[in-house]
Amino acid sequence: MTKTLPKAFETLTPFIGWALPTQYERQRKRVQSSTGEIRAFYDAALPLLPKILAYVDQYPLGQLPEEARPAFWLALSLAEVAPHVELYKGDPLVPFSFDEARFIAEHGREAA
Repeated sequence: MTKTLPKAFETLTPFIGWALPTQYERQRKRVQSSTGEIRAFYDAALPLLPKILAYVDQYPLGQLPEEARPAFWLALSLAEVAPHVELYKGDPLVPFSFDEARFIAEHGREAA
């Protein structure tokens, strides 16, 4: 699947690499990103979050069309990185915690 964003969110195109369908992929992206990369994504995506949520909210639960999924996944990635910007000074890891690689995520269906 080619990831593209609806026109209303095209300013986030440089961050399309954050549009990841699973929690595991989003967490891995966060952990492997620099503080600057996390902050740049956060600063670009946060102002558009209300519009993204309104956009995906127009579809019934479980019926998000394929073309809307990358925008939804960006919102989920923002939720993944926000605590690291807001609480941990942009640190991609959780300070004073267990290594996240020790936890194995159990996966269900891809979020749609």
